[in-house]
Amino acid sequence: MPVLASFMVPHPPMIVPGVGRGSEKQVEETTRAYEQVAKEIAALRPETIVFTSPHATLYADYFHISPGKKAKGSFSYFRAPEVKFSEFYDEELVDKISELAYQEHFPAGTMGEREPELDHGTMVPLWFIRNQYSGGKIVRIGLSGNPLTDHYKLGQILAKAVDVTGRRVVLVASGDLSHKLQDYGPYGFAKEGPEYDSRIMDVMGRGAFGELFDFDEAFCDKAAECGHRSFVIMAGVWDGKKVRATKLSHQDVTGVGYGICTFYPVDEDSADEVSERQFLKNYLSAKEQELLDRKEHADAYVRLAVLSLEHYISTGKKLRIQDAKEILEKEGISLPEALLDSRAGAFVSIHKQGLLRGCIGTIAPTTSSLAQEIINNAVSASTRDPRFDAITPDEFPWLEVNVDVLGEAEPIESKDLLDVKKYGVIVSTKDGRRGLLLPDIDGVDTVDDQVSIAMRKGGIQPHEKYSLERFEVVRHI
Repeated sequence: MPVLASFMVPHPPMIVPGVGRGSEKQVEETTRAYEQVAKEIAALRPETIVFTSPHATLYADYFHISPGKKAKGSFSYFRAPEVKFSEFYDEELVDKISELAYQEHFPAGTMGEREPELDHGTMVPLWFIRNQYSGGKIVRIGLSGNPLTDHYKLGQILAKAVDVTGRRVVLVASGDLSHKLQDYGPYGFAKEGPEYDSRIMDVMGRGAFGELFDFDEAFCDKAAECGHRSFVIMAGVWDGKKVRATKLSHQDVTGVGYGICTFYPVDEDSADEVSERQFLKNYLSAKEQELLDRKEHADAYVRLAVLSLEHYISTGKKLRIQDAKEILEKEGISLPEALLDSRAGAFVSIHKQGLLRGCIGTIAPTTSSLAQEIINNAVSASTRDPRFDAITPDEFPWLEVNVDVLGEAEPIESKDLLDVKKYGVIVSTKDGRRGLLLPDIDGVDTVDDQVSIAMRKGGIQPHEKYSLERFEVVRHI
């Protein structure tokens, strides 16, 4: 049986009267929409209510599904311990989701529970639902730091598990919108805040789930949203299916965006309509072609880095410059003299589906040529970055590789001589600790941010004395 319906909802604790103590009157429009959602869920009489929540257990590379027979929770953290819940989990559905994830080598399951108590991202919608409907068990799923495509895939797995078990299920995708809508909001104002809210409400109001992939990670970070990944999981549940989307409300009175939409399946689509709404398949197909075109048109610096990492990961051997020249010449690419005759520090940065996948480089030259520097650093970035597992061959089609060639560093007396778009920075202490940050990095908008990050990378504390150097780079993409 397919999912009966899904609901996009926010989770401000203050909307619960026991927490808000009158302040909930600010969001009466959201309250009315929430009450409508609860009534619709009650009318559907689901056996199971699945919650996706940004405040459930979260891992960088794993989707946690809450295990066990039951869970409790209260708003004691928000000074309302009398508002409490005791819910039974649908263990059979949890087991089926975990089983299907395991079969598909997908990183989701019940391991590593850190927070067994119900989180407020789950309890806020539960408060409204339980006022209207006391039936049904629950399933609680956290988000992860994995790409949006993995969140969508989890939705597909969830839909399959619902079909297999035959459960009557509704999905509640819990998540606030931007937290940067007003100067008086919790994180102040950023221009990306209202832009995010406008875009997401348009996309969700139309049920145009394929457009969820178009939200850049850096843009979402600047908007300080918390629900996007939750909404993407919900989108995956409806893969290949036509839905009737209804926008119920959107409010911005606290500096945080609260949006509510409902989604119901409609009659079976034609084969063409099904194909059009297979959003993940279509996105990956287009992205693969885009990356292939990018790779074919990349300059010699990037092609050398790509060739180096692919050769090493495939053979376990480091690429020789002479072999690289011969391979690239067959592709109509000649290595410039500057690569072969000059020496310089270089960084190789690798991204996959918008997320960093590896980045290692050298501040100053360590080899006989810039070409060798790039070859070595491409191997290190793809296999030895301590933040990531080594890249595997199946990831090759999805990698975006950049090469930054560093100019000579020059000492500067003050941060006033830095420019985050033009200059990279090196922060050093007398005992030899150094931290470096490249210029023009998404999400690094101020010199203070740039220096602070470089200091953390070098293990330099804010109270310590340090010196600054700046450098320019030539970026090859």
